[in-house]
Amino acid sequence: MAVDSRLKDRIAVITGDVKSSGVEEQIQKLHGADLAIFISCDVSQETDIQQLIQKTVEWAGRLDIICNYAGIAAELAYDFPVRCHTMDTKDFDRTMDINCRGTWLCCKYAIKQMMEQEPREPNARGDRTRGWIVNAASIAGVVGHGNAPAYSTSKHAVVGMTKQMALDYALDRIHVNCVNPGFVNTPMIAGAVSVYGGEERLAQQHPWKALGQPEDIADAALFLASDEAAWVTGHTLMVDGGFTAQ
Repeated sequence: MAVDSRLKDRIAVITGDVKSSGVEEQIQKLHGADLAIFISCDVSQETDIQQLIQKTVEWAGRLDIICNYAGIAAELAYDFPVRCHTMDTKDFDRTMDINCRGTWLCCKYAIKQMMEQEPREPNARGDRTRGWIVNAASIAGVVGHGNAPAYSTSKHAVVGMTKQMALDYALDRIHVNCVNPGFVNTPMIAGAVSVYGGEERLAQQHPWKALGQPEDIADAALFLASDEAAWVTGHTLMVDGGFTAQ
């Protein structure tokens, strides 16, 4: 894991797990013990989100970047096929609480903090950026995706809120973008691998003929949270091995 030399400020690693994810430990080992902390947060709880923003600012002094990646795919606990009429409403509600409402609330309190603090120093084009927001959507948020009635709905909502917020906060120089991964080799898709007939068959659905890697998504987010993306906002960046180009 590398932290770009342009991003020298502290990093707060926030997760829904009650235990450390280990990411902050990797950052500390590579870049110094004071460069990362762990904060546990349930993004379905508004007070948790308020507290994590507050704790982050108390520790780092300000908030410049937030990446909203918390998400679930409740459909993976079902026997496929999963369609609207066969899905439990509570699973739909839980998906929307985390994937959609949780993202919206994180944006809300991050933007509130960004609006209250001094903008950063002018970039090459003279803008004094207030901050960067990178939301996590999905290929299922851009095209219809079978057997994902809750997940696809929630990710379409993330794409919509990203565009809407980008318009509202453009003059405030807050960038709001999202990354849209295809199938990435993470624990989350482990359940989907068997459904699609194995990893190789799943990879074949992408023109690149390979699954994505976590680093592919991290690199895309790093771009969207940098001065190199100074004129980019409201964008949904596809990182999908060509899946949605088909």
